[in-house]
Amino acid sequence: MNISKQINTIVLAAIMSASAIESSACTNLIVGKKASVDGSVLVSYNADDYGMFGHLCHYPAGTHKKGEMRKIFDWDTGEYHGEIPEAPVTYNVIGNINEFQLSIGETTYGGREEMVDTTGILDYGSLIYVTLQRAKTAREAISVMTSLVEKYGYCSEGETFSICDPNEAWIMEMMGTGPGSKGVVWVAMRIPDNAICAHANQSRIGKFDMKDKKNVLYSKNVISYARKMGWFTGKDADFSWKNTYARPDFSGRRFCDARVWSFFNHYQKGFDRYLPWALGKDPNAEDMPLWIIPDRKLSVHDVEMGMRDHYEGTALALDTTNVGGGIYQMPYRPTPLQFKVDGKTYFNERPISTQQTAFSFVSQLRSWMPREIGGVIWFGNDDANMVTYTPVYCGNTVQPECYNTPGADAVTFSDKNAFWVCNWVSNMVYPRYSQIFPELQTLRDSLEASYFAQQADFEKKAMNLYATDKPAALRMLNDYSVEKAQQMLAEWKNLAVRIIVKYNDMGVKQEKDGKILKKVMRPGYPESFARKLVKETGDWYAVPENK
Repeated sequence: MNISKQINTIVLAAIMSASAIESSACTNLIVGKKASVDGSVLVSYNADDYGMFGHLCHYPAGTHKKGEMRKIFDWDTGEYHGEIPEAPVTYNVIGNINEFQLSIGETTYGGREEMVDTTGILDYGSLIYVTLQRAKTAREAISVMTSLVEKYGYCSEGETFSICDPNEAWIMEMMGTGPGSKGVVWVAMRIPDNAICAHANQSRIGKFDMKDKKNVLYSKNVISYARKMGWFTGKDADFSWKNTYARPDFSGRRFCDARVWSFFNHYQKGFDRYLPWALGKDPNAEDMPLWIIPDRKLSVHDVEMGMRDHYEGTALALDTTNVGGGIYQMPYRPTPLQFKVDGKTYFNERPISTQQTAFSFVSQLRSWMPREIGGVIWFGNDDANMVTYTPVYCGNTVQPECYNTPGADAVTFSDKNAFWVCNWVSNMVYPRYSQIFPELQTLRDSLEASYFAQQADFEKKAMNLYATDKPAALRMLNDYSVEKAQQMLAEWKNLAVRIIVKYNDMGVKQEKDGKILKKVMRPGYPESFARKLVKETGDWYAVPENK
């Protein structure tokens, strides 16, 4: 390949990467079973996309006649792509988990534009939910996913998938092989049981051991395709997936890998050594490992808090004292991430927690329990920092009304719907963050603490009933999930009313014995902002001393 073509290819890859980051940027955190406090495999997902309406989907189990076809509609756009034969038997799916405790998440990284095959039938989202209906384990899911796209084609950009069951956690990356090819390249690696991993819209898999058949799986053409295209000429052992198909650039490192760095930084002492990589500006910076062995084991709560991260306490922390944070120091910024002033491009940091999250989950997968009890998807319907995750058991066949509300959609508000009620509250909190967020945080944390406190006793009762009356136990699990979700909605509606009453017109009404009083305090500017304002305006607004 000549130098001019190489430069054009790199530019196209950067454009694709930036497009993925801006449009549908997501984050996944993964915890192996020996890296969690209770032996669970844990996997999380923030679905971050402006305009997306989040809900908890459900696909019932079923049997299908020979010749029955499944229509495929694009998960993002709803566009009809074609159809594929149905499987003889399909499994119950609620959200991103099925009845066998298989859970799948994803993040889009884009990669080389010329690898996209728009003629493929399966997009990344459809592939996830079709697979959840057909596979029982992570290894089987990889087989199902890859065989489907190899037969019917893959029409999405470069994608990283988290594929987890109660015993194993895997990360897989996949791309098409060009327009009209109906072909794919892919590689999957098993995450060690005592490790944690993450991905966030930047390809993460580098070199891989092709001889390790137990823990590494890949397409036959994973390297030969790159050689055919002139993108790789070295030894097979030196082949790097990401450096060949989606080389990390500034945006891929600063906006994407930085989120991975922040998660790892919480759990391994000395991880600051990789900060230069996360900052994205040093081309010679040391790259991060694909996974790490954490200094301590993680709980569901730890992963939930990871999904709420804003780089707090690090060099990348969103400075809540500068003008970007507003009067009330919010750790959020307007988008798009990049903006221009006088022809020069600037950017905002992109943390894990972000305002455009449509839904978020943490799947808890436990091998030692009956499968319908062991699998829990902790679900939230907005920015993870602004919601309480509620438990939904993997065998459930009925969604809570608040997560699947008739009539509610992206342009139709309903106070029965969690997406809209949670967004209603969060969008009152954002502009007055330091003043109002403590109210939300208190409620959020108290509800989650109550769910965790009740979990062991409830599941013990469910297991006892399961041993004698399985259908009754499944109803019990379903009813409990509905109860907790609807409880959350009721508390959030009360919070919405409390915020508008207590914090109306930039004032703050006083309280006594839990009752809001009519007396209004006018707190004015926080001191840090007042000083900043005076520094910017000088004496223009200074009151004369001889007033």
